[in-house]
Amino acid sequence: MNMIKDYEMVIGLEVHVELKTKTKIFCSCPTTFGAEPNTHVCPVCLGLPGTLPVLNRQVVDYAIKAGLATNCSITEFSKSDRKNYFYPDLPKAYQISQYDLPLCQHGHLDIETEKGSKRIGITRIHIEEDAGKLVHDDEYGTMLDANRCGVPLIEIVSEPDIRSAEEAVAYLKKLRAVILYTGVSDCKMQEGSMRADVNLSVRKKGTEKFGTRTEMKNLNSFTFIAKAIEYEYKRQVEAIESGEEIVQETRRFDQASGKTFSMRKKEDANDYRYFPDPDLAPIISPYQHILELKAQIPELPDARKAKYMEKYGLTAYDAEMIVEDMDISDYFERAVKNTSYSKILANLLIGDCFSITTAEEPEIKISPEALAKIAEMTGAGDINSSTGKKLIKTLWGKDIDPALYVTENNLGQINDKTLLKSYFDKAVESNPKVVSDYKAGKKAAIKSIQGMVMRETGGRANPQLLNEITEEFTASLI
Repeated sequence: MNMIKDYEMVIGLEVHVELKTKTKIFCSCPTTFGAEPNTHVCPVCLGLPGTLPVLNRQVVDYAIKAGLATNCSITEFSKSDRKNYFYPDLPKAYQISQYDLPLCQHGHLDIETEKGSKRIGITRIHIEEDAGKLVHDDEYGTMLDANRCGVPLIEIVSEPDIRSAEEAVAYLKKLRAVILYTGVSDCKMQEGSMRADVNLSVRKKGTEKFGTRTEMKNLNSFTFIAKAIEYEYKRQVEAIESGEEIVQETRRFDQASGKTFSMRKKEDANDYRYFPDPDLAPIISPYQHILELKAQIPELPDARKAKYMEKYGLTAYDAEMIVEDMDISDYFERAVKNTSYSKILANLLIGDCFSITTAEEPEIKISPEALAKIAEMTGAGDINSSTGKKLIKTLWGKDIDPALYVTENNLGQINDKTLLKSYFDKAVESNPKVVSDYKAGKKAAIKSIQGMVMRETGGRANPQLLNEITEEFTASLI
C-alpha cells in the first residue's frame, strides 16, 4: 500500500446536464421524464430522411446562463457540429454537438474541502442533443426507447485540476448547486439529468507529465463517483507497478462489485470526424442579450457563502455546506433573521437537521422560525445544547412552539449552581469508588459523576456550571 502514496491522481470531469426546457433541442417533442417508451418522438428526433432540425432558442439562453454562472466567457459567434459515431441509441447515427466554437469557455468554480479552498478550471460548456436509451431484456433482446433522443444537454468539461475523490465530489456538488440556482436544470441525478464521465490518470508525485487516462462513463451518484475514482486509481497504480501499460479506454463502473471493467478503446476527437452541421445556422449571441441573461441570474452560492462568513461569522466549510442547496440556503436566511446566535443556528442545521434528512426525504420538517427559537434558547442559556438536539428530533414534523414545549415539559436548563452542587454531592456520596479511583490516578473516573448528574437532571444541567463544580471538587481532593 505504500506505493499508492508515491502517486497522485489527475482527474478531469465531463458533466452532462439535461436542460429544463419543455421541448427538445431541435423539435417540439416534450422532454417529460418517465413517459411510455417511444411516445415523445417525431420524424426529426428519430432522424428520418428529409427532416430538418430547428434550434430551440431557450437551449442557447440556458447554456449561456450556465456559462455566466460558472465564470465563463461567452462566444458571441458559435456553431453546431456533427459528431459522427456509431450510436446504437441515436437513430441517425450522429450527434449534433459543438466542436471548435463552443458557447462558453475558460471558466472556473471554487470548491471547499476540509483541506481548504481550491479553484477548478472549466475548459468549455457546449450544447448538444442527448441519445436514447437501450433496454436489455432476456426474452426480447435489446430494445430502444427514443424518448430521450434530442433532449437538450450542456456538457461541462473541467480542466484536469482535480486530485482526489473528495475534490471531485466537492466540484460536482458545487456545480450542481450553481446550476440549480440558475434554474436551467433540475439536476436530478437519479433520473439521469446530471451525470458525469470521469477521466482519470496517475503519475508519480512531483512529475509534470500526465499519464494515460481512462474514462468512466455515465456515473450519476456522488457516492459511486467517489468509489469509482478510488478503485480506478488503485488499479492503475498497481498495474504500473507490476509493469503493465495503461491503455486509453472507456471503462464501466459496476456498482455491485465496486470495480471498473473495460468497455472499448477510447476515441480521440479526430475519430469523430466533426464537421459543421449544414442544416443549422451559426449561433449569434449579441453582447446586449448576454447582459440581459446575466441580469436574470439570482445571487449565486459563492456570493451567499461570502455573506454568511462576513455577516454571520460562519466558517468557509460550514457556509459551503449551507449554500450547496438553494432551498437550504433560503431556509437558513429565513431562520437567521429570528436569532442573534447564527453560529449555533448553523450548527443545528448542519449537525442535527442534516443528520435526519435523507436523499428520499430531503425536506427539513421543522420551521425556520422554530429552529431559530431553539438556537436562541440555547445561546441565551435557557436550554443546553443536548436539549436543543432532543427538541429538533421531538418536534420534527410537528407544528409546536419550542419555547412552549420547553416550559410545559420542564426542559429548561438548570443554571442554579447550588442546586447542581446538591445533585453532584449526592452522586459522589452514592459512588465512593469513583473518588478512590480518581485519587488512584484514574482521572477520567470523575466523568461518570457528571453523567449521573446529567441523568438525574434529565439532561438539563448547565454543562459549564457542572464543569466548574467538578473542578472545585477535584481540587479539594489534592
